[in-house]
Amino acid sequence: MKQSSYKGKSPLPDFVIDAACAGNAEAVERVLQHYDGYINKLCTRTLYDGSGQPHICIDKYMKRRLQIKLIHSIVSPIGD
Repeated sequence: MKQSSYKGKSPLPDFVIDAACAGNAEAVERVLQHYDGYINKLCTRTLYDGSGQPHICIDKYMKRRLQIKLIHSIVSPIGD
């Protein structure tokens, strides 16, 4: 059976997901690293300086909020 991938990135192994759901801090960190690029993309903002020049940056506040929501959804029991 062919392993699926998205843009060359293989999915997380089941044992990592199971360990993260059980509360293993290293597994949770691995899940966060796996989704870091996607979270960065969601948090990318274009800001303009005084002369109107655009600057692309990552909203660190929003990134942290999304990471916390991901952690909460991983370690919370289903139906919570």
